[in-house]
Amino acid sequence: MSGVSSPPMVRRSASGRIPQWAIDEAFGKPGVPEPWRSTAPAPVQRKKARGWHRRRPRPARRSVRFRTTLGIAVVACLYFTPALFDRVVLPLAAPYLPGAKVPPPGYEAAPSPLGTPPVSTGSTAFLLQESPRADQHLVAYDPCRPVHYVVRPDNAPAGGDLLIREAVAAASQASGLKFVYDGPTAEAPSDDRQAFQPDRYGKRWAPVLIAWSTPAETPGLAGDVAGLGGSGYAQAPGQPLVPLVLAAGQVSLDAPDLAAISASRPDGAAEVRAIIMHELGHVLGLGHVNDPTQLMFAENRGVTDYAAGDRAGLALLGSAPCVPQL
Repeated sequence: MSGVSSPPMVRRSASGRIPQWAIDEAFGKPGVPEPWRSTAPAPVQRKKARGWHRRRPRPARRSVRFRTTLGIAVVACLYFTPALFDRVVLPLAAPYLPGAKVPPPGYEAAPSPLGTPPVSTGSTAFLLQESPRADQHLVAYDPCRPVHYVVRPDNAPAGGDLLIREAVAAASQASGLKFVYDGPTAEAPSDDRQAFQPDRYGKRWAPVLIAWSTPAETPGLAGDVAGLGGSGYAQAPGQPLVPLVLAAGQVSLDAPDLAAISASRPDGAAEVRAIIMHELGHVLGLGHVNDPTQLMFAENRGVTDYAAGDRAGLALLGSAPCVPQL
């Protein structure tokens, strides 16, 4: 079902500078899912009147001279300290430059979480996906922003849209995260999905993509794999101490297989919904567990709802810190 891969390291030139291509490479690419985984104003001429005088231009020239000197000093400082420019200035400016690979920070960021996760069940029968940072155990979606999602409807079985809505509602309730449906999309699932697609989704992180796919389109669905799910890691450029956040998740569902399950079994629709819920668990940051009584077990054993361990894990993920720097 699903997981995510570690973000690429930023490569440097021999001088220690970070070239633009390295920045482009390091930001904006998601994790790979795994299976049933101004200058001063001119002097103003006023009409002569008692007590009125023409404004003297000298202070303005001083202001221009001071600003020019300051500007030269700043440029010289940056020129002779390229590490400061490469490591601090350039990463912070990157989201606002043409061809940016990451969106401007703070999009839709609220001052507090949009929802409240339920009280934990106390169960320990859950597993968080491995973090790529040793100093950050919990990597999750920002609870101060909605989790946007879109659906690629091609190949959808009868009733598939309803099953997705029900599965999303269940994941939202269990985590306290607010989900927002942005409508259908023509975007196809891809292992190389970009986390920032401004031409398609605007200047924000790409929404979670839920796609009805096939093994031919998504080879990872071959065999007995019913779905794939996972998210990418996002990090604030030039701010290594800011927590990683999950972004641009993706769920690929084996449409032919799930259509057959739904049509051939009495509880087929519930099983398909459970598979979607399982993949959304991966999107939000849960990994597989060895307990077959949990929905996040690697195989479908007839469990059709989040169990105690699943709920404890999702509640924990929903209580992650807000990260407005992204």
